[in-house]
Amino acid sequence: SYVDKEIQDNNLQYGLTPKQIITTLRNMMSDDDIVTTDVGQHQMWTAQYYRVNRPMTFLTSGGLGTMGFGVGAAIGAKIANPTKKVVCVTGDGSFHMNMAEIATAVTEKLPITVLIFHNGALGLVRQLQKMFFGEHYFATTMNRETDFVKLADAFGAKGFRVTKEEELEPALSEAFQSKVPVLIDCIISEDTTVLPMIPGGKSADDIITRL
Repeated sequence: SYVDKEIQDNNLQYGLTPKQIITTLRNMMSDDDIVTTDVGQHQMWTAQYYRVNRPMTFLTSGGLGTMGFGVGAAIGAKIANPTKKVVCVTGDGSFHMNMAEIATAVTEKLPITVLIFHNGALGLVRQLQKMFFGEHYFATTMNRETDFVKLADAFGAKGFRVTKEEELEPALSEAFQSKVPVLIDCIISEDTTVLPMIPGGKSADDIITRL
C-alpha cells in the first residue's frame, strides 16, 4: 500500500500535516478562487485552516454526509467560473466514491485540481473508533492499492504524489498552469486526528481539544 508504515511514521515525525497542506493551498489561492470538499476529516481541516473572504468560494455539503460531492461540485464551479482556480479537497475514501467523474472533467477540458488527503482509511469514523471504541476498527481501514498518479494518467489527466511539505507548492504550481485536470496525492498518517470535537451525546463542556 502507498500508505505503508514507513510513510506513516515519517508523517508523524516530520512529514505532511493537514495544516501544512491547507495553509500552502490558501497561500496560492486568491480570495475569488473556489474550493470544494467532500465529507470527512479533510472537510473539517479545510473549514478550520482555509480562510474564506468571499461568498460562494467554499462549496461543501455541510453535515449531509455526501461522500463524492466534491468532484462534481468542482466541475460545476469550473464551468460557471472558467477563469478561476477551482480545487476539490477530498480524502481517498470520498474520492473513490466518484472518481470516474475525472473522465468528465477531461472530456469537457475543465482543468480542476483534486487535492487528495490519502491516509488509507475512512479517517473520521476510524478516529471515533480509536477514541471511543477501544481501537476496535471495523470497515474503516481500507488497504486499497489504488495508485492515483497512474489513475490520473489513465483518465488523460496529470498526477503527482506528495510526501513532504516542500513538494506541495511545486505540485500545486504545475496544477494551476495545467490545461487538464490534476490529481495531487498527499500522503498523511492514518492516525492524524481532527480536533476539537465533542463526543456523541455530550455537551460543549466535554469538548476534546487534545489527545
